[in-house]
Amino acid sequence: MTKTEYLERAHQYWLLARFDKPIGILILLWPTLWALWIASAGNPDMLVLLVITSGVVLTRAAGCIINDYADRNFDPHVERTKQRPIAAGKVTPTEALKLFGVVISITLLSVLLLNTLTILLSLIGAALIISYPFMKRYTHLPQAYLGIAFGWAIPMAFAAQTNNIPTVAWLMYLATALWAIVYDTIYAMVDKEDDLKIGVKSTAILFGTKVREIIASLQIIILGLLTSIGVLQDLGGFYYVSIIIGAGLFIHQQSLILQQHKANCFQAFLNSHYFALSIFIGIFINYL
Repeated sequence: MTKTEYLERAHQYWLLARFDKPIGILILLWPTLWALWIASAGNPDMLVLLVITSGVVLTRAAGCIINDYADRNFDPHVERTKQRPIAAGKVTPTEALKLFGVVISITLLSVLLLNTLTILLSLIGAALIISYPFMKRYTHLPQAYLGIAFGWAIPMAFAAQTNNIPTVAWLMYLATALWAIVYDTIYAMVDKEDDLKIGVKSTAILFGTKVREIIASLQIIILGLLTSIGVLQDLGGFYYVSIIIGAGLFIHQQSLILQQHKANCFQAFLNSHYFALSIFIGIFINYL
């Protein structure tokens, strides 16, 4: 292969891992940082911070790769995904599996620098990531399974920092898992028409005409869980201000999905990470 061909191959792998779209990394990263900052009272171990943060980036990349492999027969029929590398024939399924193996192996090897509890949790996390893409064939709740998988970074962060998973970690895990249902349902609303045609299941389809009401209910529960975490951890006023800002962002997202227009739903999804960022800023300032 020529240098140009190697660069094009690398570019397609970059696109396959979705590094050109960092929104997925941010959605995973901010709640993980909630956990690390609370677990460490604002002073995370630098090795733990490096391993967990890099793990978030690589895990998301691995998830995108295996997702596109699993959806290789569906993506060509969906407007938003038909130009993805596997769907467009620019990366073969075999190449994708090899790349997935490399990325997930690097992730798991890096976790070996941490304690035994975190290593064991990482094996569960890898199993969740691998199995998630196939859920949309069997259940209308793949968004819930995504929440279980993406939220797994929360107990891992507590385990890595403290070698323990306290009650507050599980409350945060629940809040993060429910938040994943919210933003991924909004994301699924973009593809709802295509998904109905090709038989892919989602909460956007399951919730039907009540999708906005159910999303709003989940958002209220999430705010309640985050408030409970603040009380348990004796967090200060800045944290509660961040929750109020987060509530305002939820209201903004509700306004965007009011008419369920695809473009607006996608904008609401892109806006989602600001909610988690606002909570992290409140936690960060609390420990200064």
